[in-house]
Amino acid sequence: MPQTFIRRARLAESLTRALTGSGRLVLVNGPAGAGKTLLAADWARTALLPGPMTWLTVESGDNTPGIFWAYVLEALRHHGIPLPDDLAGPARPSEVDDSLLARLAAHLNGRTDPVILVLDEFERISAPEVADELQFVLQHAGAGLRLLLISRTEPLLPLHRYRAAGELTEIRAADLAFLPGETAELARLHGLSLSDGGAHALTERTGGWVAGLRLCILAAQGAEDPETFLKEFETGQTTVADFLLAEVLETQSAASQDLLLRTSICERIHPGLANALTGRDDAAPVLAELQRANAFVEPTSHSWYRLHPLFAEILRAHLNTRHPGLECELHGTAARWLSEAGLVAEALPHAAEAGDWAFAADRLVDDLAIGQLFTGLNADRLRALFTRMAPDTPGPAAGLVRAACDLARCDVDRGLADLDRAEAQLPPVASQDASAAHLSCALLRVMAGLLLGSADMVETAARRAAELEEREILQERLEAHPEMRVLRFAALGSAQLWAGRFDAARAALTSAVEASHGPSTALTRHDALGRLALIDFLEGWPGRAEEKARLAIAEAERFGLPPSGRTCLGRLVLAAVDIERDDLVSARAHLHQAPPSSPYARDPVTAWWWSITRARLLVAGGDPVQALQVLDDMRETLSATSPSFWVDGQVALAAAAAHTARGHPGAAVKTLAACQEAGPHYAIASAHARLAAGDEEAARALLDALPGPDGHGPAVTVRALLVRAQLARTRGDEVTARHLIARALTVARPGRLRRPFLEAGPWLGQLLDSGSPAGRDWLSNGAVAKAQAADSVGIGPAPVTEPLSDREREVLGQLAQMMSTQEIAAQLFLSVNTVKTHLKNIYRKLAVTRRGEAVRRARELHLL
Repeated sequence: MPQTFIRRARLAESLTRALTGSGRLVLVNGPAGAGKTLLAADWARTALLPGPMTWLTVESGDNTPGIFWAYVLEALRHHGIPLPDDLAGPARPSEVDDSLLARLAAHLNGRTDPVILVLDEFERISAPEVADELQFVLQHAGAGLRLLLISRTEPLLPLHRYRAAGELTEIRAADLAFLPGETAELARLHGLSLSDGGAHALTERTGGWVAGLRLCILAAQGAEDPETFLKEFETGQTTVADFLLAEVLETQSAASQDLLLRTSICERIHPGLANALTGRDDAAPVLAELQRANAFVEPTSHSWYRLHPLFAEILRAHLNTRHPGLECELHGTAARWLSEAGLVAEALPHAAEAGDWAFAADRLVDDLAIGQLFTGLNADRLRALFTRMAPDTPGPAAGLVRAACDLARCDVDRGLADLDRAEAQLPPVASQDASAAHLSCALLRVMAGLLLGSADMVETAARRAAELEEREILQERLEAHPEMRVLRFAALGSAQLWAGRFDAARAALTSAVEASHGPSTALTRHDALGRLALIDFLEGWPGRAEEKARLAIAEAERFGLPPSGRTCLGRLVLAAVDIERDDLVSARAHLHQAPPSSPYARDPVTAWWWSITRARLLVAGGDPVQALQVLDDMRETLSATSPSFWVDGQVALAAAAAHTARGHPGAAVKTLAACQEAGPHYAIASAHARLAAGDEEAARALLDALPGPDGHGPAVTVRALLVRAQLARTRGDEVTARHLIARALTVARPGRLRRPFLEAGPWLGQLLDSGSPAGRDWLSNGAVAKAQAADSVGIGPAPVTEPLSDREREVLGQLAQMMSTQEIAAQLFLSVNTVKTHLKNIYRKLAVTRRGEAVRRARELHLL
């Protein structure tokens, strides 16, 4: 065994189970260099065998009955297995007496322990009579014979019978392929250290093929950066290529070699496609034979095959050496065959490689696949493909594709310019050939309107698209591309949401969710569900919002959407719901999983809601000053975005909450002054602020103007009831106040809405003591304690028990920047233990127990 051999226990154990159990036949089948022989040899050397073993490596001259059985009998004797004298051997090379085989089987059947016969390189046996004779002996030897065949090809034995009887164990190429961990171990034995990513990439490139892995690793041993070398090296002129060309390609017939070379440009191969590429009509049997011969041709689905990735890579390099310039022609042929077969997504890369961009754009538009540039699992790949399209590619289809790529990267000015030029070149819509192009044009105007924040533009273009979708000629293509309708609905709903038309937005977004449930529309459904969740939250229904937000996240998980391709509205809505429930730890976790980087660049709704949610979380966590700074920063960042009245209102609500928390109710009143006509949320918040400012009459007027809490979501109703209770208490009517608080507790309880009670003000703490009013048990002791503690807000925070030293103030300043103990130590050139001592002193002097509490307490005392 070589020193670099990797023993794989999972395969050795499989051999042991097979040959010590009831099974009689084991097949180790894989291509050249798959490690078949070494696997069996290592197993034979180390396993506890149930009986004696005989190993015979078959040679090409053994393909006649007499010679084959002469060697088998001699191998048995060579390995010390006694045979009767009447088993002398065949008399002639070309045949074997049936009685000889019967006596051999009978002798083996009489043994108390089985003989294990290993026949290596069994692919050399192609004579049907030899296979029939081997089957006869195996069948009649009973428990006295276990047969292990090692072969590149399918043996001629009736394997189906042994499978049906449960007597066959198969170790195939997929089992023999190395896993990334085994690749890393193989590299280590060759003196190379690969990262997990490097081992995974090399395993994927080679398909786990053992010989390919070892040859690649050997080639990388002299490189300065082996891992980079393994990612970038060209295999066409390496020992890997020499091995595959000699062991696989050159052993095939001329026709098979030509087919392998020409089809190497394809990710997957159909016999019809292979015929088009070769100009012949015999691809089906040739591919089937190559697959049976384990010539690195694998079946993928009905009538489809694929070449081993490393083999295909080497064949393409060899194709360019043998036939310079042919590859471009083959790509063009493949593009047209795949397009005619209805496989446009597979045809487009071939058209691009052929340089036929006009054909590629025509096919994308005519197939109604232009929506896939915006959504679906292939969106990134398609956009990357068409960014290579020459800018002077003629035709309206090319112009539409350019416009779609512009809009997909949010370049609305260039996108509209390209769209106008393309539309001017379109034939009249009455022309049946132009229907798909006109519908694509309408969809692109919908997407442009969405980027501009123009609900009117989106609605006009969406009506035009809906009219074109009714054309009978487009129905079959629309069924194949549901993303066209889903994108229209989703864009319409998103634009109406931005405009504040919540009912219309809900209808359109619901249509987007319900229109299709396949992978091509998963991203759009994911985003639409997040927006529906936001609408529910804005209307005061946090429970419904949570349900839709979780559906949005589940949709992304279900189809494996990459994190970079997901919207984060679902996470933001969950954070907002958690704030309402005073679960700030969970809210921070959701906000952390919704980074602001992508929303800022693409979607103003998501960008604004991220800032609003963060500001509300900061207020809830005791840092209203920072909350106001977040809102100010966001106004500056998105100053160019067209305004939305409901966004302005939500910003005002968050800012008012921050002002109230700082003890500046007058600033809260001023902030909300322009929002009172926007809905009950704002009137209730304004009444609360005016009560805090001592303006009882203005607060009463605002509450009297409300139609009443019924019909609104619980988050609105609870706040309305609490403000009315505060007003009643201010008038001295504690009975009514307690009754209203009890109603608020009842409404808030199903959704665990604790935040309204914590924001109500110090007056509520006086009414929540002594277990009154009833029905407050679900609030939790912590929430009750916070509400009761708010009663002492008027006297300000208690002073520190002892002044902080200068060094402690420095540590506190670093703590406010969210630095870890180790980072503070490094920043201040202190030991970690010294920092811990300072932190203990800070906590003691501020009368707190946690970092966050220390920072909030320090800000209250103006120490920061």
